[in-house]
Amino acid sequence: MESTLILLLGPFLLGYLLGSIPFGLLLTRAAGLGDIRNVGSGNIGATNVLRTGRKGLAVATLLLDALKGVAAVLIVVYISQIAAIGAAAGAVLGHMFPVWLRFKGGKGVATTLGVMWGLSWPIGAIACAAWLVFAAIFRYSSLAALLSVLIAAVAAWILTSAYVATLLTLLVPLVWARHHENIARLLKGTEPRIGQRKSEAATSGG
Repeated sequence: MESTLILLLGPFLLGYLLGSIPFGLLLTRAAGLGDIRNVGSGNIGATNVLRTGRKGLAVATLLLDALKGVAAVLIVVYISQIAAIGAAAGAVLGHMFPVWLRFKGGKGVATTLGVMWGLSWPIGAIACAAWLVFAAIFRYSSLAALLSVLIAAVAAWILTSAYVATLLTLLVPLVWARHHENIARLLKGTEPRIGQRKSEAATSGG
């Protein structure tokens, strides 16, 4: 039991430190756009960075947020799968609740996808494919994200170990909770569709 905790704690702290790097905030500041937390939803993730009108910065934020999840897992995966799971959990929690930003971070989708790729690339591929399919069908980025992490967690019980599947299953309600505002807008029909501005969504009712 003690050795298991040690294998979890060290990698968890490493993952947390990597996950808490606020790439969205750093990139927008470096680009001279000020504090991304004063834009749109105030979130540090790629979706809010996109509201600055800088698509390149948004893509860079998305990739870097995902890569820090992948990196956290791959750095320690040679130790054991338990260590990799600890690092994965730390990376996602670090992104969502970074101590440097008073625990006000992002929603965790990109970093969750990153740890999925690190823990099991087929699961990561399934999650990304699911996002693309649901985004194409429903045209809601948030809904596609919520459904894709759920589908990936279910697939993990078939394709990976119980340890990995358990972690990914636990991440689902956490990601969903961070999207509570999006869920409320989806239920009201006011969530903007992909390529649609919020003002247009409010006018059209959908």
